Amino acid sequence: MKKIIWEIEYLALPVVVKYCKKCGKISEFICSQKFRVNAQKKNIDVWLIYNCDYCNTTWNARVYQQISPQSIEKHDLEGFYQNSKAMVKKYAMDYEFLCKNGADGVELPPYTIMGEDFSLTEIVELQIKNRYKLPVKISKIIREKLYLSQSEYLRLIENGNIKSVPEHDLKKCKIKKEITLIFKS
Repeated sequence: MKKIIWEIEYLALPVVVKYCKKCGKISEFICSQKFRVNAQKKNIDVWLIYNCDYCNTTWNARVYQQISPQSIEKHDLEGFYQNSKAMVKKYAMDYEFLCKNGADGVELPPYTIMGEDFSLTEIVELQIKNRYKLPVKISKIIREKLYLSQSEYLRLIENGNIKSVPEHDLKKCKIKKEITLIFKS
């Protein structure tokens, strides 16, 4: 059995959808790629700053609230002060973090699927990896990478030509961190 790994590579940061108080409606918020660190006495607050795409109003997604700087790893604390691209990506690409901070929705950013193509006549163990916590539908990944229609994809499932380990509903399932699929001819 041939083993193949695909990895989802995101080309941008996701857009957050939430209510804008200034606009008075649901708006798109774009990540500024900057943190705000505020010191109050011995504790600090850390936010990731977003801006309304229409009126430029800011929305601060809370990373830490009233926490001792000593309880944050030195590398991470420095990343907040320096607006580290890696730190920005870590939080801006975390669906649960954004929703916990009041996002009504998160628009999936454009992405590519890196990895070797294969033929459906081969027996393949496919591992799909998602470095960030953004929910992408398995069906969308498979259909895009293998150029399948929805009906072709569903036929593969119904005929038992594609299964997940452990078993998931491949019609609805979203990848979190990784998933393994078995393709049989």
